[in-house]
Amino acid sequence: MYATPVSRQTPRPSLRPLVAAAVLALGAASSAQAQSLLEVFQAARDHDANYLSAVANAKATRSRGKQAWAGVLPQVAFSADKFVSQNNALSNAPSINSDSQTLSLKQPLYQMGSYYGVLQGEESIYVSLSQLQTAEQDLVIRITQAYFDVLSASDNVGVVQAQKQAVSEQLAAAKRNFEVGTSTVTDSREAQARFDLVVAQEIAAQNDLRVKRLALEQLVGINDVQPKALKVPVALPDLSTMDLDFWLSQAKANNAQLQQAQSAQKIASLESKKAMSNHLPTLDLVAQQRRSYASSTSSQSDNTSIGLQLNWPLFAGFAHRNRISETLHLQDKAQADLDNAQRSVLQATRSAFFGVQAGMSQVKALEAAEASSQVSLDANKLGYQVGVRINIDVLNAQTQLFQTKRDLSQARYNVLLGQLRLKQASGKLTSQDLQAVNDLLAP
Repeated sequence: MYATPVSRQTPRPSLRPLVAAAVLALGAASSAQAQSLLEVFQAARDHDANYLSAVANAKATRSRGKQAWAGVLPQVAFSADKFVSQNNALSNAPSINSDSQTLSLKQPLYQMGSYYGVLQGEESIYVSLSQLQTAEQDLVIRITQAYFDVLSASDNVGVVQAQKQAVSEQLAAAKRNFEVGTSTVTDSREAQARFDLVVAQEIAAQNDLRVKRLALEQLVGINDVQPKALKVPVALPDLSTMDLDFWLSQAKANNAQLQQAQSAQKIASLESKKAMSNHLPTLDLVAQQRRSYASSTSSQSDNTSIGLQLNWPLFAGFAHRNRISETLHLQDKAQADLDNAQRSVLQATRSAFFGVQAGMSQVKALEAAEASSQVSLDANKLGYQVGVRINIDVLNAQTQLFQTKRDLSQARYNVLLGQLRLKQASGKLTSQDLQAVNDLLAP
């Protein structure tokens, strides 16, 4: 049985100032060096190896695509030779010198394979632009994820420290009540056990913050990154007001990965056409200007020729037929990959949309739960003071409140990141979308 208290300690202050003080303390420590999300993103564009690799690969792909024009543009070449001959049978015979210079031009007139190659090159350039867009969208998501991971870990440290302070006060009150005989030793032991648990949680939270900050610094190449926190209170934009059909239609039209699969299917189709054209004749315009000189006759001659050159492959050991068969199968593969990409993109869009919807509802529910948990804690503290609640009730109410605060903080970050993922799935995500998120950060 617990002893009925005659007099309780003076009422403890609300936990709201404790949490606010902890968060403000963390913010004050880093405000001098705090970086916004846009600043961090700009630094990452100049540092992140994955993004820089994608930029270089896109440039190389564009250059490779332009090489196909060589098959339809004129080819101009110059050659020169010089020979010296000596007749060994006649020792007194002078050496004979001859030299020549040749300028030749070849202009393809009809080469269907080269024409399809140009179309493939143009399509590959389009693919390179789409790949670069994908890399930039991926960088936006990775930077935002790492940025919010640091903010979430920092919030967790602040909440755990505030909880530690609250439990410490509850432990001190339990010890004082036990000394004056108004409570049992169980209250002190329960509070001590909760305090020890919070200390362990604080150590884990601080280590998690350290790890998350190192991950962000690796992305941006800046030491001691200090992200800006969200404004309090924060009004999250609600993208779920647009219906699902809108986002699905946007994804079909603009998703970068889907566009790449469509281009791959077009390139495979053109490759089949190019293979079929290998048995067709080719026609070239050929022109040549040749100048030669021979010392034996002291003569110089100029020869100019121009004409058409026809080449018609008749039999190549069944290579053409087998090549056509190969490209047709690769075309079927590209079509299957396109179908799979379309299904995956639409599924990802649906998941992102419903995730944003659920996230917004979760934020509203947790905001209500936070207010209810605060009221519950205040009621339990008051009940403990008048003897109708025990120490464990207060400790449980404290844990529930701080857990709710931690969940609410994480839910807000998840909503903002989920909205960016929804725009990524729909193909509309650009670095400009970070400005809307950046506006939600504290100055």
